[in-house]
Amino acid sequence: MEHRRIIKNFTPGNRVAVFLPIPSTCKFDYLVPAGLSLRVGDLVKVSFRGRRLIGVIWGNAVSNLTESRLKRIDEKIESLRLREDQCRFVDWVAEYTISSPGAVLRMVLNVPSVFQKLPEKTVFFLKNINPDIALTKTGLRIIAILSDGLARSGGQLSSEAECSRGAIKRLVDKGIIGKRKSVNCLKFESPDYTRSGFRLNSQQECVAENLKRNINQGFNVTLVDGVPGAGKTEVYFEALGEALKHNYQVLVLLPEIALGAQWMERFQRRFGCFPGQWHSDVTKSRRRDTWRAVSHGEVSVIVGARSALFLPFKNLGLIIVDEEHEQSYKQEDGVIYNARDMAIVRARLGNFSVILVSGTPSLETTINVKRGRYNVQHLRLRHGNLLPPSIQLVDLRKSPPKHGNWLSPVMEKSLTKTFMAREQAVLFINRRGYAPLTLCKSCGYRFHCPDCAAWLVEHRWANRLQCHYCGYKIKLPSVCPSCGALESLTSCGPGVERLAEEVEERFPNIRYIVATSDTINSPRTAIDLVRKIEDYEVDLIIGTQIIAKGYHFPLITFVGVVDADLGLSGGDLRAAERTYQLLYQVVGRAGRGERSGKALLQTYLPDHPIMVALANGNREEFLNAESVSRRLNGMPPFGRLVSFIVSGRDEQAVDSTARYLGHAAPQNEKIRVLGPAPAPISLLRGRHRRRLLLIASRDTFVQPLVARWFEGISIPNKVRIQIDVDPYSFL
Repeated sequence: MEHRRIIKNFTPGNRVAVFLPIPSTCKFDYLVPAGLSLRVGDLVKVSFRGRRLIGVIWGNAVSNLTESRLKRIDEKIESLRLREDQCRFVDWVAEYTISSPGAVLRMVLNVPSVFQKLPEKTVFFLKNINPDIALTKTGLRIIAILSDGLARSGGQLSSEAECSRGAIKRLVDKGIIGKRKSVNCLKFESPDYTRSGFRLNSQQECVAENLKRNINQGFNVTLVDGVPGAGKTEVYFEALGEALKHNYQVLVLLPEIALGAQWMERFQRRFGCFPGQWHSDVTKSRRRDTWRAVSHGEVSVIVGARSALFLPFKNLGLIIVDEEHEQSYKQEDGVIYNARDMAIVRARLGNFSVILVSGTPSLETTINVKRGRYNVQHLRLRHGNLLPPSIQLVDLRKSPPKHGNWLSPVMEKSLTKTFMAREQAVLFINRRGYAPLTLCKSCGYRFHCPDCAAWLVEHRWANRLQCHYCGYKIKLPSVCPSCGALESLTSCGPGVERLAEEVEERFPNIRYIVATSDTINSPRTAIDLVRKIEDYEVDLIIGTQIIAKGYHFPLITFVGVVDADLGLSGGDLRAAERTYQLLYQVVGRAGRGERSGKALLQTYLPDHPIMVALANGNREEFLNAESVSRRLNGMPPFGRLVSFIVSGRDEQAVDSTARYLGHAAPQNEKIRVLGPAPAPISLLRGRHRRRLLLIASRDTFVQPLVARWFEGISIPNKVRIQIDVDPYSFL
């Protein structure tokens, strides 16, 4: 899907195609005005339908319009441009995901303030020291601070010198200090790749050397497959340092940047400064400065969420995808893409290295390794030759909790032993809130979201019922809204809050913390969580999947999984794989220090292949069984899937459109289309939803097939069709 584009300079009078960040597949022709010389990738301002938009020079003119009908480019955005491989990446993503190229470009140009005049501030600098002018101690202190040659704002200077603004003004009036306007933007420190890192063992050194050899060797993909605690981060830091040595920029993708507190500290210890960051919690001004710095090559390392992949790097030479198996790399709205897969495409177009990192690689990545498309480096031992945690299955049919409780006697006993040894424990249940369902015992009424086909989750601590899909919430009622019965409402099933309630009753003296996306929702709260655990201010962490991702706490020796079967329901294609990955990762939090670790998994399905594989430590057996099942059914990575969600507020219009698509669907020996059928969540945010699923052989090029299918089909304005190539979610 690579698109060759003629690279040339465009001079005044030339016709050029300009790509605009609007939901359109079209490029628009403009004339280059006098005084401008432009190249592909240059950013320009143009007039478009009464608006002034930022666009990108994309190549030669595409229309046959006469010159008199063409507008001229208004101006060029100096010093900002997209590289040729970035432009080709936009084209590739749009074609592969069957999206509007303009919508993909909008993800690149998503910081409007970048294209505005930078704010200025007044700064003060040392101008002239006149020995004939008597100076106070304060004046001498100000001069001493400015003698390093660096200019400072008035606020910064008065703070450092512990003086008033008046003292600064007096030195300005005497001609000793000068002042000028300066652009106010963030400056990034350069990581020091020459600093000594973590002392690697022989296994780690071997892997690190292989990764370093791949830098500057063109496009290549390497999977670092390592058990939890094997030192994967420190190993790929060596490759990162090698890339910096060659003056490349590096992008590190993390599945949840809000959870990167420990990662950031480890980076700072290794390279002497913090990297640039790109995620939703970054302020607008910092986003502006980071975008500019990336474009100018003034920031060497960016760590970010999936959207960082679309930053305009000047000299990108390495992408690292940490926890490559994580589902959160999949963007589920707007332009739908998998950041792991697009990172590999980005590297291929830019001809540089990609490192995928995981303790539980995705089946797609595992198969690509077996097919020889990816290299692999194994880290089979924990650092310091620590043993992996022992894993025991608790059969809840034989050892059930007390009525109304969720912790089995075996689990309670292990927790007691852990607390008595002054060690830390984790209780894991992947369910937020107090209970997933609240109903009336008198009439059977169930609280549901009016805008989604979903039950309201009880959040008792916040005194509310809430929909986890659209955010709708109501105050926790005292009577049934259906029959009016008092004290008839009951909570069904456990969440983290209900588990905390049971812990308080059973272990009243232990200190615990609840970690979910409700409580750990920013880098600041993540840092606070890490500090409390590292400083031994808590004995127990009760949490959801947020605690399974990459944390390293030496005092955690026990992990208890309250409901190991939770992720196996629903008929999702990847349910078994995701459950295995999640349980393996959370179990890996135990025993990462000098003390050995133990994990208990409460289950009603102790004979399930996932439970057996976890208990026996036999990942290959599980992956082989999963591969056989997927291959027999033609499912990814042995087949291709494209999902279609037809949605709208008018249910009749949605149904008729979905049926029409189903009738027009292509069918042959390599392709079949299932549906339409109601989506598992048939109503979401007030929109009715119907699903169709295209299943094709692995060698089928599905994008042009879908284009032909939709050719000539008229879609009502009130109906939307969302196309998801390689779907992960089946809701």
